[in-house]
Amino acid sequence: MSLDFPRLPRRDLIKLAAAVGAFGGVAATASPAAAAGPIIKPLPPEFFTVLGTNAEMRWPAMRGQGHLVPIDRFFVRNHTSTPIIDAATWRLDVTGSGLRGGPVSFTYDQLRKLPSETITAAVECAGNGRGYFTGQQGQAVSGTAWHLGAVGVARWRGVRLSTVLRLAGLSNRAVDVLPIGLDPNFVTGGVDLGPVRRPLPVGKALRDVILAYEMNGEPLPPDHGHPVRVIVPGWIGIASIKWLGRIEVSDTPVLTPWNTQFYRLFGDAYPAEGRPFDEQTIKSAFELDENATLPAGRTTRLRGRSWSAHAPIRRVEVSTDGGVSWRHVRKVGPSTAWQRWEFDWRPATAGPAELRARATDARGNTQPETTVHNTLGYLFDAVVRHPVQISAA
Repeated sequence: MSLDFPRLPRRDLIKLAAAVGAFGGVAATASPAAAAGPIIKPLPPEFFTVLGTNAEMRWPAMRGQGHLVPIDRFFVRNHTSTPIIDAATWRLDVTGSGLRGGPVSFTYDQLRKLPSETITAAVECAGNGRGYFTGQQGQAVSGTAWHLGAVGVARWRGVRLSTVLRLAGLSNRAVDVLPIGLDPNFVTGGVDLGPVRRPLPVGKALRDVILAYEMNGEPLPPDHGHPVRVIVPGWIGIASIKWLGRIEVSDTPVLTPWNTQFYRLFGDAYPAEGRPFDEQTIKSAFELDENATLPAGRTTRLRGRSWSAHAPIRRVEVSTDGGVSWRHVRKVGPSTAWQRWEFDWRPATAGPAELRARATDARGNTQPETTVHNTLGYLFDAVVRHPVQISAA
């Protein structure tokens, strides 16, 4: 197995274990989290569109904000409500048949004493763009009708999941790693599906996943997973479990509602049992409201961002005439997690206009004209039609 993170020698693991204390028996499990409400942080309308228990970032909020999304503008995806968890009493319990020995428990302080890793990575809901299946393609889907604001890029600091698993005694029989959140159980249709959880194959768990306790240089806020969350680069947001409380390591494949009932592709184009998926796709967004008003006869600098889970963005093109013609944009800043870009446009006449942005990544993936329909509205990657109004000079 090829790992992106270097493997720690056994003698170093022993030293680490000694440095942070004995990990032997499971200590008291984390106290039940107090539910504070669907979302705790302020949700000013200039930053967010509130969608039930979720808050979608409005793209104009990113104008002039640099590469990272500030915490106060970062979207929130909650299945239930944000819990309040005391880091001083929190525990991470690691259990399961995929360990060589018995259960192991880590405190918050013990995790923070382990070698840390800092990565810049995107978190994106699998349903980001779902609203365009209906609004743009005329197709019925279920779920939150996100536009393109269920994505954010941040700098995350934490400990490698591989380090924690090896300290816990990972067995070579391990197959799946199941992070489990401490938010309230998810109930749908009168059925209690339990805590939010979705397995990772052990190969991915050892490759590039971190257990993050900081976001943009600050301790994780409650809405974003305090005290510890999982960050799984390139994968759909459900894999990056917030409010982590337990990890089950299994020597057999793990099934949960979040990889059987949800987060599979169902529909006419897919098998009856659905097609599983893990990775996100490719998208572009303007840092501009839909139906924004722009002046005729004056140059407006259009700004936006494009991103792909598969590779860095190689090229972005913009159309200002509804897709009749396309021109290349100027890239701005680094390409880590996403690519910022800008394009100067001088509309000649007043009236409605339609902007489009189309990205291609380094592996040749390009946004299509339409996305293949699936009933749960996942992985919308088509070029989005962005209407604007041009006012008379």
